[in-house]
Amino acid sequence: MTWLRNVLIDLADDSPQVDLAERTIAVHHRRRRTVISYLAAAMVAVVTLGVTAAIRLLPDGPQKVASTGDLPARGVGPLSHAYKTFCKPVGGKAPAGCRDGAWRVVARSGKAYYVTEALPSLAPGRTGLRDSPLAISRDGRKIAYYSAEEGTFQVRDLASGQKTTAARKVPRGWLGSISHLMLSDDGRFVAFSKVPEFKDPALLIDMRDGGVRELPNRWVPIGLSRDGSTITLAEHSPRSRLRTISNLWSGSAKSDTMSVIQPVNYDFSPLAPDGKTVAVIENRSTAEKPCRHGDLALMNTLTGEKRETTVIKGLPSDVSQISLRTWLSAEEVTALTVSVRCRPASEVPDDEPAVIDPPYRTMTAYALNVRTGKTRKLATYRAQSFFEIVLPGPPGAL
Repeated sequence: MTWLRNVLIDLADDSPQVDLAERTIAVHHRRRRTVISYLAAAMVAVVTLGVTAAIRLLPDGPQKVASTGDLPARGVGPLSHAYKTFCKPVGGKAPAGCRDGAWRVVARSGKAYYVTEALPSLAPGRTGLRDSPLAISRDGRKIAYYSAEEGTFQVRDLASGQKTTAARKVPRGWLGSISHLMLSDDGRFVAFSKVPEFKDPALLIDMRDGGVRELPNRWVPIGLSRDGSTITLAEHSPRSRLRTISNLWSGSAKSDTMSVIQPVNYDFSPLAPDGKTVAVIENRSTAEKPCRHGDLALMNTLTGEKRETTVIKGLPSDVSQISLRTWLSAEEVTALTVSVRCRPASEVPDDEPAVIDPPYRTMTAYALNVRTGKTRKLATYRAQSFFEIVLPGPPGAL
């Protein structure tokens, strides 16, 4: 959400940290209200996640979630997705047994479990609001989250139940109001970034050896090489940019960095299986004409060159939002969609109250061929917004 990122960055640059903490909560409230109206006063809200090469992770048909309580100590199969639960939506019903601000993971079998170890995004009594991130490995067999007890990030193997805790503590205050978490395929590396940045860094953590490399905040981690030495990042403010940082573990204090600035705003997919390409959709939204997007294209992450532009075909005519997520193969990326009415800024009263909990909505995932633009339906989900649903693999960026 470009407008929100600009607001947060301006606040971070101009305000003392103690004041910004309170103001960030208010901005987060406005963000959640904006998600329900889908950018009544500004840009499209899209969060993108997932890089999956040649592995099908999304089952066909609707996702029927069966509530089964807390995540067992071991023996859980691969995950389909995860979603954050807030229990007082402005309309409709919350999930059965809803827990405020908690993460719920859903196995491909349809069984759903609450991750009790993960820090809730709401304090007891709804007295505080933060963003507690969660990530799923590309094969759906591991999760990463911020452990409330350990005060840092933790990786958990769902089948064996083995937990690995980061050697470095991460203060809760670093989580910010919009955070991003990426888990490597083998569960060894965790990358964390957030907005607003204050003076604390983003982090790439080696969960096996305990090493930590500091990264620039505001950037979303969208891809990592197998050995963890090269990371790909994306940013939307003040302009869409891509950054590649290599030689992260070379032993030298300075890594090699290449950055590309784009002339227009794009919503990025995660890094493609080839390790050098992202899928992009131009964000053409304005305050008076929200929810407008351009065609699909492929982009080289090192040069910024855009190629192979194609029209997206086969989506319902009422689709208003598209979020690029998990790669299903070298030619197909997941397009998570939702159909809502997008109000222009002039239709939103200045005194309209903030909505903390928007309604739970149906979201439909399609396999989108990046060469032909053709789509095929994969699955449907229920979540409150693109901000509150996670698919396997690294996140993309908006």
